[in-house]
Amino acid sequence: MKNKSAIKPFWVVIPAAGIGKRMQSAIPKQYLTLGHLTVIEHTLNCFLSFPELLGIVVCLSATDNYWTKLAISKDSIIQMVKGGKERAHSVLAGLQLLAKQAQFDDWVLVHDAARPNLQLSDLEKLLIKVQQDEIGGLLAVPARDTLKQADLSGRVIKTLNRSSVWHALTPQAFRLGILQQALEQALQANQMITDEASAMELAGYAPLLVEGRSDNRKITRPEDIEWLAPYFTYG
Repeated sequence: MKNKSAIKPFWVVIPAAGIGKRMQSAIPKQYLTLGHLTVIEHTLNCFLSFPELLGIVVCLSATDNYWTKLAISKDSIIQMVKGGKERAHSVLAGLQLLAKQAQFDDWVLVHDAARPNLQLSDLEKLLIKVQQDEIGGLLAVPARDTLKQADLSGRVIKTLNRSSVWHALTPQAFRLGILQQALEQALQANQMITDEASAMELAGYAPLLVEGRSDNRKITRPEDIEWLAPYFTYG
């Protein structure tokens, strides 16, 4: 891996206000257990070992009754803010909080709360590559399977060329001020925002794709917990 001295200071925003309906769980997916820790604890630990980390903002639901019960919630480098209805609203709330204490050009990484298996090598690679870029970018993996475009009835319209298609992951890293502006503009225009890169694209930017590991998997359905469990099994 490249020298970590090339990494510049950065902030992290973790949107964690969702309830994860598709998990069919009694508690939000970020508070499910993997090994000895909850999913969100593993996620946060991905970043806490970096001396360049300036701070983390966790965006929580107003009805969250789990966060304050975790020991990690007392860490002085972690702040909490009330999230919003959708992911974009939560991320924007985190950025607005940071805007009061950070610089316009500071780097901010946005990472899914339910994506706990981010490897340090991928995080280092992303930070080094995007911080040398004028716009910023995101971890992603090239599509491996044959991709089909479907109509509304679920029938195939055509087969897509997978050589130009990537699966977007997180973290996604951009300058604080520009990302905040892009999200505000997209929300005001009622544009569909599925991730931070999509907001940047709508603002006219072309984010950099940084190839990462495919096991940086987001927990969305019950089988995802089962798939990730071996990574967090301790002897």
